Formats: sequence, structure tokens, C-alpha cells
Amino acid sequence: MSNAKQELLGKLDALKRLYGANIICANITYATPASYFTDDEDDVETPAITLKKGHTEAEYNEFLSKLDFGYDEGYGAQYVFGYIWLTNGVWMDRGEYDGSEWWEWHKYPQIPDELL
Repeated sequence: MSNAKQELLGKLDALKRLYGANIICANITYATPASYFTDDEDDVETPAITLKKGHTEAEYNEFLSKLDFGYDEGYGAQYVFGYIWLTNGVWMDRGEYDGSEWWEWHKYPQIPDELL
């Protein structure tokens, strides 16, 4: 069992150390385990957990508080979805394979000299 908040904070800490990247904004949703056993599409995901650009420290803390939930990151079904934009050309989206999931970071590639 993983905690969405702790997982994200660990990834953000690593990206800050590697690239000096800080969070700009985010849009995350998650599905509850029970939602996979219903035909009601409205039950599949919870309302988005968002962090707007230009957020305050209080808004950031509220965002993290909403992410403080456990989920099964192992094989089966994917529970956490979303995108996170960071400074220094870094962004993250949710990687998934057969229900096993993780935050996958990307950095914009440097533009080759011949394209400048």
C-alpha cells in the first residue's frame, strides 16, 4: 500500500535536488477501489485535486492534504492519474503498466545547435 502524498513528495524532492525544479501547478484525480466494481461512470474518479499556478503556501498545503490517502500501486487497476508542471522544463505524468503505477518525469530536450 502506498500513500499518494508521500510518493509525490519523494519524487518532488528528487527533482528539486537533480534539476532545481519546483512545482508550478498540478491536476490529479484518483479512482476508489470500489469504483471499479460499478457501472456508474460518475463513480470512477473523484473530483480533481488541483493546484493552480501562483498558488499560496496555504493552497499548496491543502493540495498535499487532499493527496494524503493510501492506494494499491501494485498490479491490477490504476488508481492515480494526472499531470504536474514544474520549473526548469520538467513535468510529470502518471506512468502505468498492467495496473502498476508511478510518477514518470520528463525534461524538455535541449534544442540542437542546428535548430537555433
